[in-house]
Amino acid sequence: MIERYLLRYFLAVVDQGNFSRAAAHCLVSQPTLSVGIAKLEQAIGAPLFLRSNQRVELTEAGARLLAHARRIEREFNLAELAGEETEQAPLLRIGLLLSIPGEAVARAVASCPPAEQGRIEFIPGSERELSGRLDAERIDVALSLIRPGVDRFTTQVIIEEGYGIAMADSHRLAGRVMVAAEELGTEAMIVRRHCEALSATSRHFVDRGVRPHFTLRSTNDERVMQMVAAGLGVTVMPNSYRWPGMARVALKDFGERRCVGFLYGARAAGLRGAPVLEALAAALKGLVGSGHLRS
Repeated sequence: MIERYLLRYFLAVVDQGNFSRAAAHCLVSQPTLSVGIAKLEQAIGAPLFLRSNQRVELTEAGARLLAHARRIEREFNLAELAGEETEQAPLLRIGLLLSIPGEAVARAVASCPPAEQGRIEFIPGSERELSGRLDAERIDVALSLIRPGVDRFTTQVIIEEGYGIAMADSHRLAGRVMVAAEELGTEAMIVRRHCEALSATSRHFVDRGVRPHFTLRSTNDERVMQMVAAGLGVTVMPNSYRWPGMARVALKDFGERRCVGFLYGARAAGLRGAPVLEALAAALKGLVGSGHLRS
């Protein structure tokens, strides 16, 4: 008999891409997760993953198991939902990309009535994590990036925006409309480690001979903006980000853009028009429309 937790370990490795992230996702140690996968492989009678230093890939047996594991986990989730009190409205599980401005989410929640707020659950994650949770029906909708040519989910575009430099409003360049990377050669910089444009940003500066000193590397955008406003360094952020004491300036010849919107899961037909989703869309559009940089 295959126990449910073994299948959840298996799905976590598939969704997270490696054993260490899967263990953290399941709140267990990596040895514990590895033992569980070995136990599952013994029960199946075949290896499930091809392991290397860089990544793990599904074997043929693993690929066959994946569809069954998804279906079993989906049935478990449906059974758990069926046990909830029927008079309650369904819980709306919203995945949030880590690089979505927290201000937009807070505005949206504040605009919803208390009864609506009580039936919302926000689940933050990376783009890859949110896609995996949509596939597994662990979330109903994701506020994430919309990539061209991806048709796995029903999508709804909300905004398209570019990126610019964030700096303290007391910075010597804060009054400029645009700065070139070369002008920032002596500046300390802060790295937003979860930024989807991080690789493009790095190439942009390196190609122009700029190799700055990094004063902070963080996945917490509020902390990043606090430190930018305090003068610790400058950083590249989507145009929708704002913070007291932080100025925004365009970065010359940096053409990266992102498309943000909703990706809907199995309940897509019943979710469009949900008050909190409409409020999220309005809040994001408001931030882009009132930002210092044109998107």
